Amino acid sequence: MVSYILSIPRRLWLFLANLPMERKLIVVFVFVLSLPITYVSYLSSRSTFNSVLQSSTKSAGQMAGNASDTIDRYIADLKRYTALPLYNTDVQFYLEQQNADWEKNTSMSMFLSYLIHTKEEMTAVYLVDKYGYVFYDRAPGINELFPAERMTQWRSLTEEAGVGPVVQGRHTIRVNSGEHREVFSVMRTVSSVSMLKPIGMIVFDIDIKLFKGIADPVNAVTQGNTIIVDEHGGLVYGGISAESAGSAHADSPDREQQDIALLLEKTGAPEGHFQIRLEEQDYLAVYTVSQKTGWTTMVTIPLERILTPVQKTRNTLILTTLAIVAIALVVATFISHALTKPLKSLVRLMKQVQHGNLDVWLSPKYNDEIGMIGSHFNRMIIRVKDLIQEVSLTEKRKQKADMRALQNQINPHFIYNTLESIRMLAESSEDPRVAELTYLLGLQMRYGIVRSEEMVTVRHELDHVRNYLNLLHIRFPDKFRLQMDVPEAFLPLPLLKLVFQPVVENAVFHGLEAKEGPGTILITAWSEDGKTVFSVEDDGVGMDGDTLRLLNSNLLDSNDSEKFGIGLRNVNERLRLHYGSACGLQVFSEPGRGTRVIIRIDTLADTRDKE
Repeated sequence: MVSYILSIPRRLWLFLANLPMERKLIVVFVFVLSLPITYVSYLSSRSTFNSVLQSSTKSAGQMAGNASDTIDRYIADLKRYTALPLYNTDVQFYLEQQNADWEKNTSMSMFLSYLIHTKEEMTAVYLVDKYGYVFYDRAPGINELFPAERMTQWRSLTEEAGVGPVVQGRHTIRVNSGEHREVFSVMRTVSSVSMLKPIGMIVFDIDIKLFKGIADPVNAVTQGNTIIVDEHGGLVYGGISAESAGSAHADSPDREQQDIALLLEKTGAPEGHFQIRLEEQDYLAVYTVSQKTGWTTMVTIPLERILTPVQKTRNTLILTTLAIVAIALVVATFISHALTKPLKSLVRLMKQVQHGNLDVWLSPKYNDEIGMIGSHFNRMIIRVKDLIQEVSLTEKRKQKADMRALQNQINPHFIYNTLESIRMLAESSEDPRVAELTYLLGLQMRYGIVRSEEMVTVRHELDHVRNYLNLLHIRFPDKFRLQMDVPEAFLPLPLLKLVFQPVVENAVFHGLEAKEGPGTILITAWSEDGKTVFSVEDDGVGMDGDTLRLLNSNLLDSNDSEKFGIGLRNVNERLRLHYGSACGLQVFSEPGRGTRVIIRIDTLADTRDKE
């Protein structure tokens, strides 16, 4: 039973594998295309949901952090302002003076007037001297304040804080007899600079509307509501819902405070986010706890506002997916037939090629993948024909080269011995020029013909060039000068035989012979990018651009053209065969300024090691 169950997948696979291509494509569309599209649509919807939620959380976190930083900076400024009485000698003096005369009142009023204008949100500024007398200044619209009602609370808070500033959270103060305003306060004990003893208090009342300018941009971006809670859990500004935002007096203050308590229970870290259900609605809460004030800035966003656009997108995606799947199933039948027809033609032609018929051709109608296969099939047939022809030509060239090699090997010693006899006869006839000419020619032939080794040293090659120029001096006295600037380190290195002499010969007969007056041939060498580079340069007549391009092309293609003779082409082919296609000759020339042949060879030291 178990083996039968295990064999089911194999049977299904064999059944699918043996189906005609047309039916396979339909199955592919149904199971391999439709199902993944549906699954990808689901993943896309879920990914969009998570992405939107993460984006909203990140944006809300940044905005909450910025708002908290703004509040911290504002309160830090207020705390610094509370220290100003410590640096004002007049204020220090009058805070210790018991009587309240005109000068004291005037000096205190000027100082308080300066303070009340430092922040436009200030409701009132108070200075209490050593004897409990209160001086204050207030914002426009306030005619009367009642500091005596708050004196006890001020003393309690400042004594608890010592000499440092203290922040009192949101509270209500009475102004103009029956009017009330919501403020938070920053206060500090004023100490005598000389005696370091308390001599009074300074208190700032800040209108709670300050936070509206901070919270409204956050609410506009996040589509939520900003809550600011002090270190004791008291609501400073805002509310969870839009109806209560901006006011601490919601329709149900007790319920609001309970919700805030539930939110604060989840704020254990300096910053973070969480989801919570309040008043039968789900919220995303993002918060930041200030390390300076201990106040918590929190943004509550109803999840419905975040997810509604995502749900609409999800529904649209599902409908689109179903439509795509339906269209794919309809189109599958037509596409499968269109695809299998050219494939059948291709299989038929391949069978003919298999039996040796290369005169076949496939005519693709479309530029799809099957059309590309047909085009590559045609190119393959052409390439096979070219390779067969190339093999045939290579075989013929090989036979021709073997014949030439055999012909060139016919008794080379006979030629050398004959030249030696001519030289001896010239010496006996006292004709030194003929003798020297015959001697040098014999050296040339001995080097090129008699020496059987393929590799020689750079020194031998250069000596061979000198002998060749000495031979030419007999025919052309003082016509050619040879200069060699090859470093000593290059001389013992191994090199293919007969590399420099054909190049020098080309320079003599094509560059210097047609030049009026004497000419110079310069041979130099250096290392470059892991290769040894030789330069054979003449100051002859040069060549024009068209001729130069044709010559370099002839060297690069290594064809059978003999427009430029076989000397340079022979050297170039031998170098490329021995050292690789990256090596060889390259010619540079300008009319009237001479010609330069660059010879690039793999590092000769490495070649010598291999040998």
